[in-house]
Amino acid sequence: MRRLWAGLLGLATAAAAAAAGGDDRIVFPERVSQGALVIGKVPAGSQVRYAGRTLRATPYGSVAFGVGRDAAGPLAVTVERADGTTATTRIAVDLRDWPVERVDGVPPKTVEPPPAIAERIRREQARVAATRDRDGDNVDFAAAFAQPIQGRISGRFGRQRVYNGKPGAPHSGLDVAAPAGTPVQAPAGGIVTFADPDLYLTGGTLVLDHGHGISSTFLHLSRIDVAVGDRVEQGAVIGAVGATGRATGPHLHWGMNWFDVRIDPQLVLQRGP
Repeated sequence: MRRLWAGLLGLATAAAAAAAGGDDRIVFPERVSQGALVIGKVPAGSQVRYAGRTLRATPYGSVAFGVGRDAAGPLAVTVERADGTTATTRIAVDLRDWPVERVDGVPPKTVEPPPAIAERIRREQARVAATRDRDGDNVDFAAAFAQPIQGRISGRFGRQRVYNGKPGAPHSGLDVAAPAGTPVQAPAGGIVTFADPDLYLTGGTLVLDHGHGISSTFLHLSRIDVAVGDRVEQGAVIGAVGATGRATGPHLHWGMNWFDVRIDPQLVLQRGP
């Protein structure tokens, strides 16, 4: 944790220097955790590549990317400066111990839905996934995030369940239990890119784009208070907690992505200001 805060302090100092002009440093954390949102600083005008993607840089030289649940280091970030010189930064990855829970006796149609339902789920999830391709130029990702609601943490990122011996997908976000109707606030500013009150698996579903490929997804909402294209600021009420879709009780599922890479909202909250 001490190394993490030292790295964040270095990024803040680098950003201030960049604002004054003439800063040619490349600053990334020495090590990160699986599921982390990584923010680095590069010289103005640089081309940055990571994991086969060209990263969009802000005017003041910040770049962001996500580290997957199962990523293994070292990660390689290549920076080509405006003068043509190139440098590669390698970042160590701290592995996490992901708990596995085995659940037997689940109705078979729940584990493997009938073909018609499976096709509906595929279509709906493809619509949601398509919104995560957006590489917006808004820079809301760089702000400190706030938890959308307060309550008991009922599910954590990365944990996996095995249903009737068949592994399910790892949990993709943070679950917070709260009474139905509890207002959900935007954890950071952004642009609404998806809003649908009735998806089969996830019920009321909302996606908020924070820029540069970083987005938040909110599931099982009982109400959606915003529309696609709306600009919202941190703290704005965007919907309400529910138990829509396949949910066993009222709670908010808050997921975060860097494009198609799932990241851990709790780690994003720990970044602080």
